[in-house]
Amino acid sequence: MEHLVEHMRTSFHSAHETTCGVCKKHSRSFESLRENLIGPLPKQECRNVFNIRGCKFCLAILDSPYALRVHQDRCQLSGVNHGISAYMANLGLRDSLTIDNGYSRGLQVVALACKTVGGGSDRSLDLCARVCIIDENENIIFHTYVKPPIPVTNYRYETTGIRPEHLRDAMPLRQVQRKVQDFLCNGEPTWKIRSPKGGKARILVGHGLDHDLDKMQVEYPPIMIRDTAKYPPLMKTSKLSNSLKYLTQAYLGYDIQNGIQDLYEDCVATMRLYVRMRRQIHRRQDYPLASDPQNRNNFASWRQNELERMSPVLFQ
Repeated sequence: MEHLVEHMRTSFHSAHETTCGVCKKHSRSFESLRENLIGPLPKQECRNVFNIRGCKFCLAILDSPYALRVHQDRCQLSGVNHGISAYMANLGLRDSLTIDNGYSRGLQVVALACKTVGGGSDRSLDLCARVCIIDENENIIFHTYVKPPIPVTNYRYETTGIRPEHLRDAMPLRQVQRKVQDFLCNGEPTWKIRSPKGGKARILVGHGLDHDLDKMQVEYPPIMIRDTAKYPPLMKTSKLSNSLKYLTQAYLGYDIQNGIQDLYEDCVATMRLYVRMRRQIHRRQDYPLASDPQNRNNFASWRQNELERMSPVLFQ
């Protein structure tokens, strides 16, 4: 038992695994750390300290209650009203999709969300009916209703807020597809986007982007996608996706998707989650791979691929 305990103390942990600020226990995701601190069955010692000196948004443990108050005032993106002025200034349909031929601002980040209505005889076929794209400053770049290529049999008004008159003269799906594809690629050919550097293409942020891009019939390389539904530190301990509603409440501190869901609100939530995760501090590690001789005796090789997928590089 003594040898086992000593081995566990010195065993390899990824630099990207989160650590409890009280007991220093390694957790394989932020969700696991949250359960350890404030879950239904938390570790009592950690819970007691966290209740006094812990930030419920970033799960950090501060030195004192005063330091916690100062930290919470500055905690990244925990405010509810951030971006409201941009929202009020950009209500309505917008189309500001342009190709930027310069490199001065570096990689641009945009968030996308789409809303679907029902089609087909059983009304279960998802049809893209509304699209919204915002920039990193939460300004609306593109917002339009979309006319599906086949008749709509269920407008799902209770959650979408979409009525027949909204789609009657809306932009056709093919036109929306072409405009969004050109904007995301930023004038770059697909083969260049798929390269490790990604060219001038924009980083695309969203929640459940596989579904959204599929319904818009837009292809985009995974290397340029940052999906909050697939980022391991934000997933459940069972490696299932959390809902955007839950992630927003847990990590940003406010509620969304109550009643009719606002696309702009969804875009803002995913962008804020992306920025929060991107700014997480991770220590550098000299020997991060299982293949390194330094880790040969204290690292399970079968976990290598999993830990590489958890790397925050995926969210930079």
